[in-house]
Amino acid sequence: MTHLPTPYVSVDVDVLDRGIARMAAFTRDRDLALRPHAKTHKCLEIARRQLAAGAVGLTVATVAEAEVFSAGGCEDLFIAYPLWVDQARGARLREVAARAAVRVGVDSAESAQALARHAGRDIEVMVEVDSGHHRSGVRPADAATVALAADKAGLRVRGVFTFPGHGYGPALAEGVAAEEAVALVEAADALRAAGFEPGVISGGSTPTAAWSHVAALNEIRPGVYVFNDAQQVELGVCDFGDVSLAVVATVVSRSADHVILDAGGKVLGADRSAWATGHGRLPDLPDARITALSEHHATVTVPPGAELPERGSRLRVVPNHVCATVNLADELIVVSGGEVVDRWAVAARGANT
Repeated sequence: MTHLPTPYVSVDVDVLDRGIARMAAFTRDRDLALRPHAKTHKCLEIARRQLAAGAVGLTVATVAEAEVFSAGGCEDLFIAYPLWVDQARGARLREVAARAAVRVGVDSAESAQALARHAGRDIEVMVEVDSGHHRSGVRPADAATVALAADKAGLRVRGVFTFPGHGYGPALAEGVAAEEAVALVEAADALRAAGFEPGVISGGSTPTAAWSHVAALNEIRPGVYVFNDAQQVELGVCDFGDVSLAVVATVVSRSADHVILDAGGKVLGADRSAWATGHGRLPDLPDARITALSEHHATVTVPPGAELPERGSRLRVVPNHVCATVNLADELIVVSGGEVVDRWAVAARGANT
């Protein structure tokens, strides 16, 4: 693969398929529906692999992503986002709904009313609740208020959902999954008390998936698991052998204690959690760290006494947050056994509206 210009995003399809099969088996064994979040990969070929492995549908973040995946053949989509729908976006949603079953997240009476007014009544809604991440979503006890407003507007309320995003931190996943369970049970009970039967109770993330409380929910929506990334390695969710995506970069400069790679923030993405040990990790140099990241430079520092890579050599970089990396790429270079076997377009790249 030395003929390919760097930097490029590489996906080991054998590791990818093992990860897809592992999560499918995990959810199947626990009688959980798996609805992977496609904002991670934005790729039709990967979506088809997930669906073939048993996923009930896809989760997306935007109407634009829903447009891409419905046009690509996915017939069951959940936009897990509290959309504010105007006339133009409503028309786009109607077009998606003509091709696929669509659910949309709501967390206010006003957003439910706008959805019904501009998109019509062929779209189901899921009430979003806050399970501790404190982003969007209502208090679990208030889920019924939103459900009643949606029902009054003529929408069908399908259930409740949450995102346990505060599980992204060392040793947090188990406790956050417990908080998720409490919030979802309270929200589902509130809907039942108001006369609704929540057929779908949805949560989950890649770090918390293993701790999912099957008595509290019946669907999970992990996304990052399909590739994994440096955050998941450092959280202990996986090891480097479970990571299928890496950016291949070239050493372009060399100093006494560091080298410079030609993959900066415009390729790797700039996300770095406070607890992360660097701006990505190098599986072939596990003791090295990316200590600085510019637009087109990655500074790789090695421990004292360690041998520095030569100029012109190529290194694999596992990004911190793989979702950001994929959204910066036009295509994924697919490899198997060290050989290029395909190229997959990042079909929903930039599909942010």
